[in-house]
Amino acid sequence: MKLLRTLFALPLLALSIACAAQEAAQKLPSIRLNAGIHNIDAELAQTPDERATGLMFRQSMPTSSGMLFAFDDHGIQCFWMKNTLIPLSIAFIADDGSIVNIDEMKPLSLDSRCSTKPVRFVLEMNQGWFAKRGIKPGARLQGAPFKR
Repeated sequence: MKLLRTLFALPLLALSIACAAQEAAQKLPSIRLNAGIHNIDAELAQTPDERATGLMFRQSMPTSSGMLFAFDDHGIQCFWMKNTLIPLSIAFIADDGSIVNIDEMKPLSLDSRCSTKPVRFVLEMNQGWFAKRGIKPGARLQGAPFKR
């Protein structure tokens, strides 16, 4: 009987560990990007799971930090803020690093914000980061992912 209870409890324990892992903020390797004189320390989300989790469950983010989402293919990229606790500004970026459009995102909102053209890159920063630095659509970011 004890063995039967143990065997029954193991899958429940595994499920609870998996659920707890999904509710934790991920920390991904970072790359350096530049927006003119402004440095950005961007975590790089490249896999479907990394992109799906994004900046969820974070309580805060350093001023010049963000997350760069890299997709395999060009497309209209749309984002929402499910389980994302901090307000963000989001820039949709062309292959050459030029910003296509920027939008503002509210914490925990399920409203989608989308690129106005097909892109492969999306950069999330603390809300107001782009505006405070005068960075607008058409500005070009520099860094390893962007083709010249």
